[in-house]
Amino acid sequence: MWRFFTGLGSITGYAVNTLFWFVPIILLSVLKLWPTPRWRTFVTYLLDSCAAAWVRINSLNQDLTANVRWDIRGMPGLSPKDWYLVIANHQSWVDILVLQRIFSGRIPFLKFFLKKELIWVPVLGLAWWALDFPFMRRYKKPFLEKHPHLKGKDLETTRKACEKFRYKPVSIMNFVEGTRLTRAKQITQQSQFSHLLKPRAGGIAFVVSAMGDKLHKLLDVTIHYPDGIPTFWDFVCGKVKDIQVRVQIMSLDSILPGNYFEDAEQRLRFQLWLNQRWTAKDKLLNQLHVGRQ
Repeated sequence: MWRFFTGLGSITGYAVNTLFWFVPIILLSVLKLWPTPRWRTFVTYLLDSCAAAWVRINSLNQDLTANVRWDIRGMPGLSPKDWYLVIANHQSWVDILVLQRIFSGRIPFLKFFLKKELIWVPVLGLAWWALDFPFMRRYKKPFLEKHPHLKGKDLETTRKACEKFRYKPVSIMNFVEGTRLTRAKQITQQSQFSHLLKPRAGGIAFVVSAMGDKLHKLLDVTIHYPDGIPTFWDFVCGKVKDIQVRVQIMSLDSILPGNYFEDAEQRLRFQLWLNQRWTAKDKLLNQLHVGRQ
């Protein structure tokens, strides 16, 4: 019973913290409408400071209620003044809290490419918009075959949305698998990996193409839950005792996908590289799993 009340208190803390910071974020977003680049950059720094404070208070909430033993390795040399592309395996909604916590203050505030429809999510949709989370619209191949004049329009729109990131460091987060891991999804995909779904190269290529020459560093994050993949409720109730995170820092310069969407050879090369990364990640997860037994 005490775990139920712990979870209820933790969720209340997250909600109050979110609503508290929602107010200054929305007010600052109105000030950012003034069309002066330096002024907008200044206000953007203030907005990201609010978001960073939101993460820090969430982390305090976790310290009071979650009681996790953190095992984090591989993060020397990070800087909040650099541009990063962050990729990770995806198992639970807890992954987002883990990533926000471990990178808080070490790199720029994490921002996700979001589907255009998510702007209508109550409270959070407006906050994401105010914090310059890029809203993207991806057209599927059958749709483009019927509307060829829209080919490349999604990338062009996303590039415009990312223009603001050229003047202020940013960290772009991408869950390469595109969805959370389940055994059923592995079977449906016929995934060759023991602990992962198949990676999707198009998402990373889309981000890199939209960000131009600003992204130079890749943070490849592997998240492992030794006691099994938790739900968000498990986490807020304090049932998650150990979380292991391994981070590998790599240069993007030698692996940029180039003209990924038009050049078949470059597309194949980039997909091969990503599959090799995922094979190494699967091996690491297996080592962490065996080491726990």
